[in-house]
Amino acid sequence: MGKKSEKKNSRENSLTIQKKQILIVDDHPLYRKGLTEYINEEHDFNVCGEASDSTEAMEAIKNLKPDAVTLDISLQGPNGVDVVKSIKARYGELPVLIVSMHDESLYAERVLRAGAKGYVMKSEAADKILTALRRILKGQIYLSESMTDKMLEKQVRGIPKDVSSVESLSDRELEVFQLIGQGETTNNIAKKLHLSVKTVETYRANIKNKLNLSNS
Repeated sequence: MGKKSEKKNSRENSLTIQKKQILIVDDHPLYRKGLTEYINEEHDFNVCGEASDSTEAMEAIKNLKPDAVTLDISLQGPNGVDVVKSIKARYGELPVLIVSMHDESLYAERVLRAGAKGYVMKSEAADKILTALRRILKGQIYLSESMTDKMLEKQVRGIPKDVSSVESLSDRELEVFQLIGQGETTNNIAKKLHLSVKTVETYRANIKNKLNLSNS
């Protein structure tokens, strides 16, 4: 009788828990579907909606009022860093977790400055996302141990004079630089980022100077 009562109370408690509502923003439908199913298996989470780009994301936040957002960096139109800034400007302390294929050493510090609360690489174990969500929902920051150590070391020692040239690129310059590395032409980059060709050419010139490249 005692064990049955305990199990019943456990089920009742799980049903009375107020689930945290999570919005998933990613431009890959299959990834969104998989992450939604994974998160929904947790007793304390519920995926309240999905979005594939910045416009859908901002509309979903307005209508669904999620408790937290998972957000990819690579989106059509404004990228994840820009979306984080928009969320920060409009919705204050709504916690945002970046879940991306991009190396955290390039983006983690940038997105934290923009207003995100955490960063998880897609190559990490899936349970890291759950851990990160629970942490940012408590108002804490989530980063991998190695990235945390790197940022603490930089804070203690100060930014070294020989700081990586890539780190000196602005958010938009880094985005253009990565597209150049993927073999995209200036015209294609302009279309993808919704910029003028002249603006992209200016970014290319800035990248060339900052990275001391003879050709780009």
